[in-house]
Amino acid sequence: MNPVQALQQPLFTVLQTPVSWTEVLGFGSGALCVWLVARQHLANWPIGIANNVLFIVLFVDAGLYADAGLQVVFIALACFGWWTWVRGGGARRDSLPVRRTTRTEWSWLLASGAVGFAALALLLSRVTDSTVPGWDALTTVLSLTATYGQCRKLVESWWIWIAADLVYVPLYAYKELYLTSLLYVGFLALCVAGLRSWLGAAAPRVVTAA
Repeated sequence: MNPVQALQQPLFTVLQTPVSWTEVLGFGSGALCVWLVARQHLANWPIGIANNVLFIVLFVDAGLYADAGLQVVFIALACFGWWTWVRGGGARRDSLPVRRTTRTEWSWLLASGAVGFAALALLLSRVTDSTVPGWDALTTVLSLTATYGQCRKLVESWWIWIAADLVYVPLYAYKELYLTSLLYVGFLALCVAGLRSWLGAAAPRVVTAA
């Protein structure tokens, strides 16, 4: 038995559905990663990469091909985000400031997201056996947009994650990935906490007259 097959072995059963080691480890590493992002802790990036590898195995087995491919992009974005958090704001570690998304950034994010959704939904419906091509494409685009926003420490990235999680929860339940669906319920709570934390960090400083 190779390592991938070992990870796919059932650990316990939920609602008469086996839950694999992959799903359990993905649950733990994913929750820890989001908690660390909310705290602006640099360790979220390597833990996130480990989580992405686990989810590649899980999603390919479940037939969620766009979500599986998304994890590969997440790994690349994690490397970018790791470097940006360290170097993007200056020489001091973790010095990249939290800020609001500009109108220009919103414009190209919305445009690229719409194009990406249309192209990916068409691709999934024509060249894969995905049973949920539209929803798979939507969560993929939302997740990519949110991850990019977190790489740049944009406050609104948390709102995008919240929107994505609201779709992920029923989608994974439909695919009988019950533990992962529960994980994303937890992600919703963590995203709300992260949003509040980053809103406070991005609050404008009060300038007093000398």
